[in-house]
Amino acid sequence: MEELLNADMSKVLAYLLKAGAELGGKLLFALAIFVVGRMAIKIANRLLNQIFEKRKLDLSVRTFLMSVINISLMILLIITVVGTLGVSVTSFAALLASAGVAIGMALSGNLQNFAGGLVILMIKPYKVGDVIESQDVTGTVAEIQIFHTILRTFDNKVIYIPNGTLSSGVVTNYTHQTTRRVDWVLGVDYGEDFENTKRVIERVLANDSRILQNPEKFIALHEFAASSVNIVVRAWVNSPDYWDVYFDINKAIYAEFNKEGINFPFPQLTVHQAK
Repeated sequence: MEELLNADMSKVLAYLLKAGAELGGKLLFALAIFVVGRMAIKIANRLLNQIFEKRKLDLSVRTFLMSVINISLMILLIITVVGTLGVSVTSFAALLASAGVAIGMALSGNLQNFAGGLVILMIKPYKVGDVIESQDVTGTVAEIQIFHTILRTFDNKVIYIPNGTLSSGVVTNYTHQTTRRVDWVLGVDYGEDFENTKRVIERVLANDSRILQNPEKFIALHEFAASSVNIVVRAWVNSPDYWDVYFDINKAIYAEFNKEGINFPFPQLTVHQAK
């Protein structure tokens, strides 16, 4: 009896060793396929990106397609690895299909974002490289991915905004047009000669070659505020020059007003003492 039990234990141990060796071999093979597959996907992405560049495909479409292709290839790689482990690919696909409804409900927001990405690529309210404002965020469009648009803010933060929100919400595109209007509201003291102040402003604007001659510049008395007479100034520039012109003209006007003796206002309060 003891000999029979020892023989059975030997068979079980031999079976476990054989099964463990086979499973270990499958795991190593699957791991090798995964590693090689990841390298192949990276190479494929690099080659596709080069092809898209040679074809001069729009950068917005390129980033979106690269995102879709990368996710699709990763899904195929996972299915291949699962098949290598001995799991029936047909059964695995059936399992995914049966879970599709639940997954679809769980990812309904992402499906909306995917559809939003397609709408953005078709309508093109913005493209990669544009400066846009949406959801109280302003930045440069870095990528349009399958589910999100990536913005890089001026202080170098990276922000992900869902495509569904952007496709159905308000988006302000600051670089879509080739020219933009720069507005200033300048306050001067009551009693300052408006015509003289206007001539000084016109001289400052004329000295900056970045300010366009057409449309014409506009200077007018804007309002009588509590402590100042406000003058509105409007000029047109090429879109890339907007902020440089805005700040440079501020600096130039400050210098010219001081030079010409035009006083800037400050809040004042007159107090009358009752007798």
